[in-house]
Amino acid sequence: MYRVQTKDTAARVRQAGFTLLELLVVIVIIGLLAAYVGPKYFAQLGKSEVTVAKAQIEAFEKSLDTFRLDVGRYPTTEEGLNALLTAPPAAAAKWNGPYLKKSVPLDPWGHAYQYRAPGTKGEYEIVSLGKDGQPGGEGESADIVSQ
Repeated sequence: MYRVQTKDTAARVRQAGFTLLELLVVIVIIGLLAAYVGPKYFAQLGKSEVTVAKAQIEAFEKSLDTFRLDVGRYPTTEEGLNALLTAPPAAAAKWNGPYLKKSVPLDPWGHAYQYRAPGTKGEYEIVSLGKDGQPGGEGESADIVSQ
């Protein structure tokens, strides 16, 4: 059977798409939402890097405590965090490592963690210098120091 196309069906076929104005309105709305949500999303990204740095420092602290139980002391500043991976000559007899599964990672911003023994507040100190890689700073650039 054949259908006969009338003026009504031809008019409905032409009205089936979106007009340019409707598409522009939708694009403007999407742009406004992206402008509102984008900055909030990137602010959360910075907070997550700080959280990762704190978690890595906490993992180092646990590994250092295990090192101390085996060897009887914390690594010296010269031995550094690498003493958790390879036995230092002065502690080779009692060393029962490695105390980390992988190599010592960089902080989330690509800088090496600093290890000092003794630290300013305790027997050792692990420091990430933050996003800027310089001592001091505020926000994401602030130093993150072990407890």
